[in-house]
Amino acid sequence: MTDISVTSPIERIARVIAAETLSINGEGLEESAGGTVDAVWQQERGRAMSVLRTLREPTPEMVEAGRAAGSDPAEIWNAMVRAAIGQEETI
Repeated sequence: MTDISVTSPIERIARVIAAETLSINGEGLEESAGGTVDAVWQQERGRAMSVLRTLREPTPEMVEAGRAAGSDPAEIWNAMVRAAIGQEETI
């Protein structure tokens, strides 16, 4: 199984989409879907690109979180994504 922490954002998103589809922890039936995800994640690249393209425009909450995060680009990105996740978790 691939360590996704060292892969591109497109691959990470595609793997999550594939895992959600295949795994019993998502919508699938496989108890251990890792091997299948390794084999099929590339089929989800188009959907992954769509997800990432959607994130090009931050919400006002994301912008504010980025400003508050400081000057480190990695911290800014992390804060902005956490703000987006937080918005959805409160709905």
